Amino acid sequence: MTRVKRGNVARKRRKKVLKLAKGFRGSHSKLFRTANQQVMKALRNAYRDRRKRKRDFRRLWITRINAAARVHGISYSKLTGQLKKANIELNRKMLAQLAILDPQAFAKVVETANAAQ
Repeated sequence: MTRVKRGNVARKRRKKVLKLAKGFRGSHSKLFRTANQQVMKALRNAYRDRRKRKRDFRRLWITRINAAARVHGISYSKLTGQLKKANIELNRKMLAQLAILDPQAFAKVVETANAAQ
C-alpha cells in the first residue's frame, strides 16, 4: 500500500477547527484535540439552542401578555379565545410589544376582543 501524505488536507482541517475555537479559554483554543472537542460541543449546543430560543421567546411573550391582560381583568387563555372569535389576528410577539410599549392600544385590543364575545 502506498503512503498517503495528508499535509495540506490535515492542516486545512485543523486550521478550520482552531479558527472556530477562537476565543475559547486556555488550551481549548490552542490544542487541536481539545479545541475539536469544544468546537463539536459548541456547535451541538448552538444547534439545540437555536430551537430553544424560539420556545423561550414564546414563553416570554405569553407571560407578558398574561400580565398585561390580568391588569384588564382577563386571563391569557380567555383573551386568546376572544381574539380568535373577534377575528383579530395579532401574533404573540406583537401583542407583547403592544402590552409593553403601548398599553392604551393593548387596552383597546382587549376591549375589542371583549365586545366581540
